[in-house]
Amino acid sequence: MKTIDALLAEGVAGKRVFVRADLNVPLDGTTITDDGRIRAVLPTVKALADAGARVVVASHLGRPKGAPDPVFSLAPAASRLGELLGTAVSFASDTVGESATSTVAGLSDGDVAVIENLRFNPGETAKDDAERAAFADQLAALADVYVGDGFGAVHRKHASVFDLPARLPHYAGYLIATEVGVLKKLTDDVKRPYVVALGGAKVSDKLAVIDELLGKADRLLIGGGMAYTFLKAKGYEVGISLLQEDQVPVVQEYMERAEQSGVELVLPVDVLVAPEFPDLKTKAPANPTTVAADAIPADQEGLDIGPETRKLYASKLADAATVFWNGPMGVFEHPDYAEGTKAVAQALIDSPGFTVVGGGDSAAAVRTLGFDEKAFGHISTGGGASLEYLEGKTLPGLAALED
Repeated sequence: MKTIDALLAEGVAGKRVFVRADLNVPLDGTTITDDGRIRAVLPTVKALADAGARVVVASHLGRPKGAPDPVFSLAPAASRLGELLGTAVSFASDTVGESATSTVAGLSDGDVAVIENLRFNPGETAKDDAERAAFADQLAALADVYVGDGFGAVHRKHASVFDLPARLPHYAGYLIATEVGVLKKLTDDVKRPYVVALGGAKVSDKLAVIDELLGKADRLLIGGGMAYTFLKAKGYEVGISLLQEDQVPVVQEYMERAEQSGVELVLPVDVLVAPEFPDLKTKAPANPTTVAADAIPADQEGLDIGPETRKLYASKLADAATVFWNGPMGVFEHPDYAEGTKAVAQALIDSPGFTVVGGGDSAAAVRTLGFDEKAFGHISTGGGASLEYLEGKTLPGLAALED
């Protein structure tokens, strides 16, 4: 795929450049609580603006139902983008209507505009090819060139991600080029030992990537809510912990395959439990109890890996040459259950190898818990996209950028 460097070499002054970014930031009302995804697209937007392009930035935010919804407006993201760029950023209150058309028409060389949430138009996410194509045609009328830089959306076959690049000269932005380069280090040119730490709530979300990694990784460390399905598969009592009972047979099969293939599959040896889920708004003390992983009381819920597991996982990461981490080890949003996630993050920092934080909640945890992002080899902006790439799937948004 051609990158933005090739576009800049060709010259972009006066051209309308449509940048499909990922501004899908978490909001508390209209306040952005983590601007990492906005900062990730800055190099691409700034390079284009500095070269005299008329930059039209587009993104989705949340899951509106194909109609305008002020809760999911991109206005706060547009404002923050302007602050980070140090310049005024225009904002269109629709996607392809009068506001978008006039806003783009009013751009001068070097100006930047953001159009409203793409998912306010049902054509963006339509499963019907013709409906998606019609929306892509309307978007194409706003631009002369397309730059794909929303890595967090490249696994979606959406109009702005998949259909629009076919209608315009297309290039990969700096973020996508970086993300793909990093993922190749996890798939095509892996330095060993290769250790993968997986957490998060549901084991079903990670089954496909576990299936693929059983033939590639040297060690798999399992934490988070998904760990309790693994512990159940070992025959342990898991109390009222998060459990996907229907996935237990699959997990048992994977555990057997790991043993047969020589992949070290490491599970928690102790966990923090409590009789109920903590209050994440007030952060009231939860007073958890630490118990062995095979001794979870029937009326208790596992909410984080315990201190012995933290030490164990740190030791399993200590000699890694390559590390991929996706998913927190516990309910990191509450201070009483953040230590497991902190321990894994610190182990990545201490590791001598190439470390990748696989987007999503893991990336949010790194920032929320106060870690220096530069201490990691790479922090991905796309959790789902990263996982699907590692699963070996063809990602529509990347395929669309190929020549």
